[in-house]
Amino acid sequence: MIVRDLGDSWQVVMQTDHAELSRDFARAWADQGPQHASLTVAAERHDDGWAVWEQAPRVDDAGRPVNFLEVDVRSHLAFYRAGIAAITEQDPHAGLLVSMHGAGIYKQRYGLDPGLGLSRAVEVQGEVDAFVAEQEAKFGGDPGELRAEYDLLQLYDRLSLYFCLRDLEAGEEAELQGYRLEPAGPWQVRISPCPFADGADGFSLLRRVLPKRARSSEEFLAELAANPAERTEISVLGGS
Repeated sequence: MIVRDLGDSWQVVMQTDHAELSRDFARAWADQGPQHASLTVAAERHDDGWAVWEQAPRVDDAGRPVNFLEVDVRSHLAFYRAGIAAITEQDPHAGLLVSMHGAGIYKQRYGLDPGLGLSRAVEVQGEVDAFVAEQEAKFGGDPGELRAEYDLLQLYDRLSLYFCLRDLEAGEEAELQGYRLEPAGPWQVRISPCPFADGADGFSLLRRVLPKRARSSEEFLAELAANPAERTEISVLGGS
């Protein structure tokens, strides 16, 4: 669950809805390699494991929704393992890419995102290290020959997170893996160089906006159920 503080409200995006936007970026990518279909599956399903946790999302002791970087790490390791196994059954290459993604969460995306880390990982560092070693045994401990595909999966993920977490109206720019993003209006961003095929500028994001107040986890779950997600249209424009 990706939570953004809007001042007097919370914006909540489920991980699987965030992954839907990642998938749409993959589908619209202009330069598609021979295994891009598997890469698109990986983009769409890289956060499948979260669907288990999001059946009963939690709030913290102050009644604030628990953001994805603050979850119990033991739970994260368990559901991520299950997600990787399920994806691998559908598409072994996509499963391998998601295995790399899962390990990379605890290794700053193998150099792409030095600030990334789950805030509670140090509490169970031994279990984290075991998970990373288990996944790295599948691909040799480094993206290696799959570096280009791995980097693209991270880019699709990070582009989606940009829309989930940034205040576009305040003009928050970003530099992601060689691409510059500049807000051009509400839910409108200019990206340069533009990596998308001609005409692929319309995307959307499912999100909920809830008034900011203290809630129990049970109240929060009930309110989520009573408030269907709204689909927000996004425009991604080519650079000037």
